Amino acid sequence: MAGVAESDTSAPRRSGRNHASSNTTSAQPKKTETKKRKAADDSGVAVTKGKKAKPSTDADVEEETEGVKAVELGGPLPDITVQNEKGEDVRVQELTKEKGVVIFLVPKADTPGCTTQACGFRDIYSEFEKHDFDVYCLSADSSTAQTKWQGKKSLPYSLLSDPKRELVQALGAGKNNKTARSHFVFGKDEEGKAGGKLLDKKMPVKPVDSPKLALEFIEKIEERL
Repeated sequence: MAGVAESDTSAPRRSGRNHASSNTTSAQPKKTETKKRKAADDSGVAVTKGKKAKPSTDADVEEETEGVKAVELGGPLPDITVQNEKGEDVRVQELTKEKGVVIFLVPKADTPGCTTQACGFRDIYSEFEKHDFDVYCLSADSSTAQTKWQGKKSLPYSLLSDPKRELVQALGAGKNNKTARSHFVFGKDEEGKAGGKLLDKKMPVKPVDSPKLALEFIEKIEERL
């Protein structure tokens, strides 16, 4: 009789455990679904909101630079005024009045790659002078930041500050509010034509290659003259 009683008692216990397990299992998907929905909401509805928050596209850049056509080979420097590292106004189209010009563009002053490029032009600056070419560094940095960089690295040439990237974009090196590392070689003014003439451009270009490629191009065109 005792054995029978024990058997009767254990049966509902097992049933109770199974019942609890069943309830837990049935409730679990609801919690998981809730978490998934919450995760989706926190992430900005995954894909949909992500697309809306996407950074500016090429189309955005075209809209921002509407009416600004990039200088093509053979074309002159644009008639734009920027400032040099001293905060003085510089009319870009007048840079080629007496000499040829090399303008190299850096994404940000005093960063490793840009310093390599800038110091490369510094180290062979006298060679550009021998060929009657001036060198200018162009970036979107403030004149103050450029002055600090110039003094820190003993850069012998002028730095042009273009925070709105007007000249950068006119040269075709502005995209998604960034400056493409590049360089442009302009010949000096021909009679009756201001702004010189774009003879060569390299974009993109490696920091270490930019100075020597610009000088090699100038040396080649001098040989043909």
